[in-house]
Amino acid sequence: MEEFGFGQGPIFRPDLASRNPDLVNEAFRQYASDWGIVRVGRLFQELHVPLTVVVNAEFFGRRPSVWKEFRSMLPNAPIVAHGMNNTTHMLPLRSGIAAQKAYIRRTLDLIAEATGVKPTGWSSPSVYANRDTMRAMAAEGVAYTLDQMDSDIISRLKTPEGSLILLPYPTVTVDMGQYLARMKTTREIEALWLDYVSELVIEARANPARGATTVVIGIHPFVVGTPDGALALRRVLLRLKSEDAVWLADVDAILQAAGLR
Repeated sequence: MEEFGFGQGPIFRPDLASRNPDLVNEAFRQYASDWGIVRVGRLFQELHVPLTVVVNAEFFGRRPSVWKEFRSMLPNAPIVAHGMNNTTHMLPLRSGIAAQKAYIRRTLDLIAEATGVKPTGWSSPSVYANRDTMRAMAAEGVAYTLDQMDSDIISRLKTPEGSLILLPYPTVTVDMGQYLARMKTTREIEALWLDYVSELVIEARANPARGATTVVIGIHPFVVGTPDGALALRRVLLRLKSEDAVWLADVDAILQAAGLR
């Protein structure tokens, strides 16, 4: 759940971005937030599949009714802090660790005020962080992060301010990049997700003594919040639910199962 601001954010038609007003791309963003998020919530509720919510702190003030409707469907979904917004109020990466600590603290506090829950997880806006970010997270009591994309397993990062649990968030399993940058259709993304997980299942069965692998699949309402995107996601979730070697879980359940909670 991301907040971009009018005239900013993902662009579906780059050739129209110079228009003022750019009604086509603005409608693309508006539809995703106002219709897509709720559609995704209904889908996960209907299929009884756990979901983790990654949210910008400014989302609640801009779209309170969307949040209220979504939360009524999935009241126990864990919340991961995603910074203030995804365009104009991102991490102050060049301002030192103190500025990043203040930014993270403010984000966590605003989300706690809006939801009654202070997040213990962090995902930097646009997955854009640096070394100071990891230290700032640990200093502000963040327990886990999705900012690393280079592994198939949960790991732990040590910083001078404390340790962080890393949940791997593979670049290729994020629907937004596949959809907008690589121009993949929702059916192609569906096949990618199933192939990605299916190969891990094959590896697990070939080596049952190996530790469990973990995949964070990043979904955005711009992609899976459309009717065709939701149907593709529905097929993926139904297929994975039928696979006995796959466990669909939210971040809290994963960390608890790994003995890290």
